[in-house]
Amino acid sequence: MKLKFTGSSDPGLIRSNNQDAYYIDPEGRFFIVADGMGGHAGGEEASRIATMEIQKYLLSNWESSKSSQELLKSALWEANQAILLDQQNHSERRDMGTTIVVVIFLPGESPYIAHVGDSRLYRWRNQLLELITQDHTWVARALKMGEITIEEARNHPFRHVLSRCLGRDDLHEVDIQPLDVKRGDRLLLCSDGLTEELSDEKIAYYLQENTELEKAVQSLIQGAKDQGGHDNITVVIVQLDD
Repeated sequence: MKLKFTGSSDPGLIRSNNQDAYYIDPEGRFFIVADGMGGHAGGEEASRIATMEIQKYLLSNWESSKSSQELLKSALWEANQAILLDQQNHSERRDMGTTIVVVIFLPGESPYIAHVGDSRLYRWRNQLLELITQDHTWVARALKMGEITIEEARNHPFRHVLSRCLGRDDLHEVDIQPLDVKRGDRLLLCSDGLTEELSDEKIAYYLQENTELEKAVQSLIQGAKDQGGHDNITVVIVQLDD
């Protein structure tokens, strides 16, 4: 199945630096989006380390006998350990961490997703947008438990509080799952700088209105900036050609 893909990252209108990072494998084997936190330098470094370590691990082990699940679990573990080591060596970055979302297309297997935090993966199919990942946030957990409503969640003061991220020594679990895909599907990987500004309905609108991938990416980023652009915005789109 042939893939088309593109991506871009923008600092937004408020932040002076960009703490997001992303990587697109030129051969379309895997895609990564990370959103760092922990101060001006810390967040930027955390997302950079995570993206670099995952890329390095996947490339080094792509031809091994490991399954997609094994590759992703080990890659994210290596990234977490690398961030922890950097924290130990640089006290000014001791609070840094990053979210991560990764999709890999290992030959002979269904695509797989791994994610930690609130960077997301959506699937666009037959004019319908579906959120595939579940945010690891205080608000997402409270919603699931019925402690708050969807309306309360939108502006809750704890909506940015992560329950899980890379860069923590108590990270014992990452979400890894197979992804059902068909020809014609689009996959959208993004940081919360997009989803904080645009509703799912608005994201679907931009995907429907822009059949060219580059235009879709730029329209989504501009749409988020038009709504305030309060955070860094990263968007990667992968299309399974029909």
